[in-house]
Amino acid sequence: MLIKNPPSWTLPESAATPEDVFLNRRSLLKGLAGTAAAASALSIGGSAFGQENRMELAAVTNDAYTVDNRPMTPEDINIHYNNFYEYGSHKSIANIAERELKPRPWQIEIDGLCNNPMTLDVDELMGMVDLEERVYRHRCVEAWSMVVPWIGFPVSKLVALADPQSDARFLRMETFSDPAMASGIAQQPWYPWPYVEGITMAEATNDLALLVVGAYGKVVANSMGAPIRLHLPWKYGFKSIKSIVKFSFTAERPVGYWEQISMDSNNQEYGFWANVNPEVSHPRWSQANEIILHTRETVPTLLFNGYGEQVADLYAGLEDQPLYR
Repeated sequence: MLIKNPPSWTLPESAATPEDVFLNRRSLLKGLAGTAAAASALSIGGSAFGQENRMELAAVTNDAYTVDNRPMTPEDINIHYNNFYEYGSHKSIANIAERELKPRPWQIEIDGLCNNPMTLDVDELMGMVDLEERVYRHRCVEAWSMVVPWIGFPVSKLVALADPQSDARFLRMETFSDPAMASGIAQQPWYPWPYVEGITMAEATNDLALLVVGAYGKVVANSMGAPIRLHLPWKYGFKSIKSIVKFSFTAERPVGYWEQISMDSNNQEYGFWANVNPEVSHPRWSQANEIILHTRETVPTLLFNGYGEQVADLYAGLEDQPLYR
């Protein structure tokens, strides 16, 4: 007899979201995900990518990735409460991002130490992978949190397509840097554009690491990082880079956007690892607790945001490094 021990963060079947709730939202593209027809439909411009009127996106719900004891964050709150510095250093960037960001067509470059470098459109990439829905926690370094039903595919699928060489130790990611598509870039020239982030190859190939193309049953909203972003549920949110245009395999550790800002100001606030840890405070506030954004409930912060069972082994032997900054 096969005995299956589910991860500590898996919900019982009785607590899962009813299937018809998500299927009803997906009727427009039902059965098209991962096909040329889906890519063609997603390439339609105009109001199809409005924040509240985004096109529906079919995906298989992966019941192995659910969240226990945390309510789902309402879509409207998620769309309208975001950090996206390309559109300003405030949370209310949704209308600006909706007006300025043009998520189709969208070219993605894959280069560096890999055997299959390529440049392809985001819809072409989506047609090469199977999309699935996963519900993950999201923890901001500012000590607020959400729970989001993301749609995407594991980063490991992109890694397999690129076929990295043996000396590739890191995956560097870069977002667009176009002032014509993001007014905040020109208005804030002191920031180190473009936004860059990096993770180790072990982190990139961990099953939790997800490349997101949708949320709440639809294509991902502009303010949330359309058309493709990263989500690493065990790290602070600033590691989950938005609107990616380039993936590079490299032997040298990348310096992230906020890490570079910390280095320039010599304040040590945002480091490379950025793993969620309640025992390591931000220099200006505690990380011991967090506020669930839409309920305003204060709850204890969990080590690795509750995903330690899946990722703690990635950091074995690195105890002398500032892993949680």
